[in-house]
Amino acid sequence: MTAVTAIDGVRVFTGDGLAEPRRVFIEGSGIVADGTPDSVVDGTGKVLLPGLIDSHMHVLGRGDLENLAKSGVTTGMDMAAWPLSFVTEMRGQAGVAQVFSATTPAVGPGGNHAKMPGFPEDGIVTTPQEARRFVERRVADGADYIKIVTEAAPSEGMDQATVNAIVDVAHEHGLLVVAHSITTGAFHVAVEAGVDISTHAPLDAVLDDDTVQRMRETGMVSSPTLTMMRGIAATRAAAGLRYEYARDTVTKFHEAGIRLLVGTDANSAPGVPFAPEHGTSLHDELGLMIDAGLTPVEALRGATTLTARTFGLDDRGMIEPGGRADLLLVDGDPTTDITATRDIVGVWIAGERIR
Repeated sequence: MTAVTAIDGVRVFTGDGLAEPRRVFIEGSGIVADGTPDSVVDGTGKVLLPGLIDSHMHVLGRGDLENLAKSGVTTGMDMAAWPLSFVTEMRGQAGVAQVFSATTPAVGPGGNHAKMPGFPEDGIVTTPQEARRFVERRVADGADYIKIVTEAAPSEGMDQATVNAIVDVAHEHGLLVVAHSITTGAFHVAVEAGVDISTHAPLDAVLDDDTVQRMRETGMVSSPTLTMMRGIAATRAAAGLRYEYARDTVTKFHEAGIRLLVGTDANSAPGVPFAPEHGTSLHDELGLMIDAGLTPVEALRGATTLTARTFGLDDRGMIEPGGRADLLLVDGDPTTDITATRDIVGVWIAGERIR
């Protein structure tokens, strides 16, 4: 018989705020409506959140997934990983954050990503014809979504026709397209192509009103990774890159009603310009999103419900019977003080208490 755990007298984050104190039941890997508990956790004065979701991270090993889990980040959306055997291994890890992956991203021939040691040759895409083959390989790999890197300069990145083709073919296969864009020109390419999600925010200028309006009209989603933008700007200020441009762009997104997800670009790769820590950086990101104009409730929603719905993860992001028991128990009220997410009392992944 499967053991039942009850978390008693806890206030639950609903996506809109906190519900009145109640009892939440965990049976097996899921949340159930009721039961006879074998163990009871006292949730009095505490808040139960859906497990946090990092909408942009990179995994290099199980240790990254362990660090996510320790910080209450129970799901990670990996935005580039290879080879496929490694991705498959990371997807199969138990007792740590669950990872979804784009597998190999699409990049242009002259950009920094193409020059990374060991970057897969089939990720370098130069024509619309190659774009179709690239997407079909990712479909065969079981990619959960498609990741592309857009550049303003065609000699470095893919030209507009090639980016357009990747988006079109991905949509034929029912896959979302996530675009890495860190300059205003790269954003223009991504918006013109009709990508579903932009990741990062521009560091060269605040994004113009017309482009923001097009994003709003098409329903384009943003995962701005302000933690990473701040880190890169600090190391490349001499190049004219400014964190304030990214932050103020997010403020414009918020005011325009563009859906904002919480992501960090957490990574542990050697030689990168900045490496946000897995797990802890998501709590930093929540604070930066609030600095950009979001309320604590909106930021929490961007780290739970909105990311789950955007990526089609229907079994998580809300605490409801039938859902996966990915849970974060904190001491304090993060809907009024976002730093309360750091005061962790318990973490459950698929019903298993790991902290």
